[in-house]
Amino acid sequence: MISFVNDYQEGCIPEILEKLQKYNYCANPGYGVDCICENAKKLIKQTVNAPDADVHFITGGTLTNKIVINAFLKSYEGVICVDTAHIATHETGAIEHGGRKVLTVKNHNGKILPSQIESIVNEHIGGLSREHTVKPGMVYISQSTELGTLYCLNELKEISAVCKKHGLLFFIDGARMLTSLFAKDNDCTLANMNALCDVMYIGGTKAGALLGEALIINNSLLKKDFRYILKQNGALMAKGFLMGIQFEGLFENDNYQKYCKSAIEKADKIRMALKNKGIKLEIDSCDTQTFAIFTKEQYQELQAHFDFGGATFKEGLAYARICTSWATTEDSVNALVTAIERL
Repeated sequence: MISFVNDYQEGCIPEILEKLQKYNYCANPGYGVDCICENAKKLIKQTVNAPDADVHFITGGTLTNKIVINAFLKSYEGVICVDTAHIATHETGAIEHGGRKVLTVKNHNGKILPSQIESIVNEHIGGLSREHTVKPGMVYISQSTELGTLYCLNELKEISAVCKKHGLLFFIDGARMLTSLFAKDNDCTLANMNALCDVMYIGGTKAGALLGEALIINNSLLKKDFRYILKQNGALMAKGFLMGIQFEGLFENDNYQKYCKSAIEKADKIRMALKNKGIKLEIDSCDTQTFAIFTKEQYQELQAHFDFGGATFKEGLAYARICTSWATTEDSVNALVTAIERL
């Protein structure tokens, strides 16, 4: 059985594995104040061209989202996002559990429009009883989105401008940010995305690390006492150097690039095979995720040899997500392409 279930199902890139072996018997200070973490942070700040930014390593995306939103919003403020956003659909109410409301708007191919942000803000400001409703305080987006689509640089600039106009924090979830750099038609760099937001994170988990997200805080008003917040939320790792190893391994010599590029190329190859066969795609995604619509019979035939993590069945059709990763092999992709061609 060949698995295309998700983009984090394997361990880590060889460069990280080698570093884990290299550092295995080295004694390091605890809680991320070691030289490995410092070097990893230096590499990240150089890459995003933000020497004055603060960088913190957190184990996973949900924890990062919850900590950032809860810490940086006041108790009466909420976060604006699309209805398909990870914080609205796949985090078991983590944001609301922390006491912050998620203010959703309808997505446009997974993305939010500046006009939607304006509408929510104006609706609150113009309300007769605005003090009785949650005040918008932040805009959250994902790059790439949960539907595998991308914001172009101009779209990000427009969202950033609206946020500045209304005093909203701009937060970019970058769980798939590294792979998105190699998607078709991408015109964004890590540096210009980072320059437009108050806070963002670069995901390691879905880019070839064993675990971890690198949180970058640009807004100086948000930096103070953040390590206290991490500790209070159980996110200040005793063996913090292990997180440093992940990002040193990804960013040293730009190691992440060849693996993320490979994951995108293989996803594009699968999408091309589906289109050539006349199999419809639910959305024109361009990252490691492909959302295919099979007949029930087609899906069952593929399911005998390939694992997509299940499917949603509607009116005789099977909606399945096919994911590639940094470790997906050419042989695996070729086997799937051949099977698609034979349907």
